[in-house]
Order: sequence, then C-alpha cells, then structure tokens
Amino acid sequence: MAAQLRAVVSSRWLANAVKTNLIGPKLCVLDGSYFPVGKRNPRTEFNQKHIPGASFFDLDECCDKRFRSWNMLPTSSDFSRYVGDLGIGNDTHVIVYDTSDMGSFSAPRVWWMFRVFGHGSVSVLDGGLKNWLAEGHPVTSDCSKPERRDFQAELNQSWVKSFEDVMENIKTKKVQVVDSRPAGRFQGTEPEAREGVLPGHFPGAISIPFKSFLDSSGKYHSTDTLAKLFKEAGVDVEKPLWASCSLGITACHVILAAHRLGLSDVALYDGSWTEFFQRAPPEYIISEGAGKKV
Repeated sequence: MAAQLRAVVSSRWLANAVKTNLIGPKLCVLDGSYFPVGKRNPRTEFNQKHIPGASFFDLDECCDKRFRSWNMLPTSSDFSRYVGDLGIGNDTHVIVYDTSDMGSFSAPRVWWMFRVFGHGSVSVLDGGLKNWLAEGHPVTSDCSKPERRDFQAELNQSWVKSFEDVMENIKTKKVQVVDSRPAGRFQGTEPEAREGVLPGHFPGAISIPFKSFLDSSGKYHSTDTLAKLFKEAGVDVEKPLWASCSLGITACHVILAAHRLGLSDVALYDGSWTEFFQRAPPEYIISEGAGKKV
C-alpha cells in the first residue's frame, strides 16, 4: 500500500524522508503533543527538541473556544485557517507524532481531526518521539515558519456525536460505544483528570483502555492483535461503533485501531465523559465510587 495511504508509518520511513529533504509543502510533520493541565508544557518541549522540519499542532488552540475546557472540534473555517498557517494544503501528506512517554497519546486525535475534516492523507508515526529517539534518529531545536498554504476543510458531521446522540443511544442500544479511559476511571475507582468531574461511565459503555492498543515499547499492535482485543472486549466490528474517553483525545486510538481493521465510519463522542458527567442526570452515572449527587 502506498505510504500516504497508511494510517501508521515507521520511524525508518520518516527518517528516510527527512534525510532526503522531502519535508515541505507535500509532506508535513506535526508534533501534536497534549498533556493534562500542569503536567508538561508541550510547546516548550517542542522548542527544545523535535523532529527536523516539524511544526507544532496545538490542541488547546485548534478547538472550539466556546468549550475550551472540553477541547472540542473547531469550525471548518477555523481548522482550514489553522492548518493553512502550518503550510498544509489539501495535497499535503501529514505525519503526526507526540512526545508521550507511552509512545502515543494525543497524535491519533490530530490524525482524526484531519480525517473528519475531509483530509485522508494523514498518518501517525509509530511509537512517537519515544521510539524515534530510541532508534537513533535526529532531533533539532531549529524552528522555521512554513509558508502559508490554502486548505479547504469539509466536516463529515456523521463522524461526530453529541451528548443528545449518546443519551438517545443509551435508550435504543443501537450502537456499541467503546470508552478508552483507564479501567479505574471507567469503573469509578480512580480520579478523573479534570477538576469537578467524577469518574464512572454511562450505561452500555464498553471499556478498552487506550494503552491496550500499544505494545510495551509504545508501538501499535498488529491488526490481528487489534481484532482480538475488540473481540475479547465484546465488540462486534461488523456493527456500528462509537468511541468516547475523557476529552475526545484517547478515544481516537479506538478509531485508529478500527480504521486499521477496515472500519472507516467509527464516530467520536467529542464531548466525551467530561461533558457527559456535567450534563447527565445522576442515574446515568455508573460508578463503583462516589456517584454524581442530585
């Protein structure tokens, strides 16, 4: 399969592209690192060390400013403007990585954002910066602003689900919803990342923690292993599937895994648990810990 159609590319492939000066208008590398508030500053880290030729994609900037705390999708025009400023056009192959110690955390979110806005030529770097460094590939602190290009985004609304969609699905049970948060947060026994949000899950949700999709080095599992993961969790890949998490970020690991198995229409509940907890009546919060008070 042609490299630009692969959802995941190797460090070796990208290192060869860097070495042969292919990074530019037709091949763009993005650091899409994101961390919970106060943990690490991804932009500062980017300025200190990144893959040569990469630009920084700020998930806190490229979002719907009305719901900044939920990191929800921006409008098509705002996305077009933002990625155009990064030198990306509709003919650019985009490679996304992040600097998570796990190998991958937020890169699949950026990958999904391009896809939901109609840009299919986007890939995730297998194992992220962690494996890029482990394999001895170069990094730099040099930053250069790419020349702005025109990008036309067109939102595929069917891939984005709302709170109302999820509430309706809880009643109809027509769609399987996979929650990618750590098991303790799903069960309600470990704290959520956001203040004012208690852990737990909504009725009918299926738990597959996003780390399950990665091997011990932080690279993505084979498609055979991914198929087995879904099956063991009770997910029928022949039936409709949505993904959710805390902020709509790690849920994109579910969508990436499903995409690699040939499922192209898995939707994301963009507001995810942070929105659901704040809006749902207490009886819709399932938790082994302290539930939502009336």
